Amino acid sequence: MQELKTNIKKWGNSYGIVVPIDVLKKEKIKEGDKVTIFVKKSNNNVLREMFGSFKFKKPINELMKEVDKELYNE
Repeated sequence: MQELKTNIKKWGNSYGIVVPIDVLKKEKIKEGDKVTIFVKKSNNNVLREMFGSFKFKKPINELMKEVDKELYNE
């Protein structure tokens, strides 16, 4: 499975996407093959998309105490 970011384009009375040839080759997809596509509107704000997606090994409060200790020698 490969993630692909592309734009929706109008084709006549329909809309479609273009899948680059290198993606098709990598996934061994050819004309007539059935594929499953997951659709999600992208947000141009990358920070907002990433917020909360990273899971820390320690609780945030503990990390903040460590940062304060390093910064302020407490």
